[in-house]
Amino acid sequence: MKGNMNNMMKQMQKMQKKMMQAQDELHEMTFEATSGGGMVTVSANGKKEITDVQIKEEVVDPDDIEMLQDLIVAAVNDVIKQVDDKTNDTMGQFTKGLNVPGMF
Repeated sequence: MKGNMNNMMKQMQKMQKKMMQAQDELHEMTFEATSGGGMVTVSANGKKEITDVQIKEEVVDPDDIEMLQDLIVAAVNDVIKQVDDKTNDTMGQFTKGLNVPGMF
């Protein structure tokens, strides 16, 4: 019984190390989303930190600030969804078959 427990602990430590490595790799990734046919581009890293916002000059209309705001919000939401999807795909491989609430 004790040998079985030690083996299980080693497996858990190995899995934890792989999870941490996968998470580090995720954090280093760059994600990009555009809206308005490329008028607004937002970049983020795997930590969901916005790293860049590019706005094409022709979409800047002082009489229609609301449209520009909507394009920025759309691109930000899209890039965050990409990060979430990639995180769930990557980290989900470690939690398959485990019913651990609040894991990811």
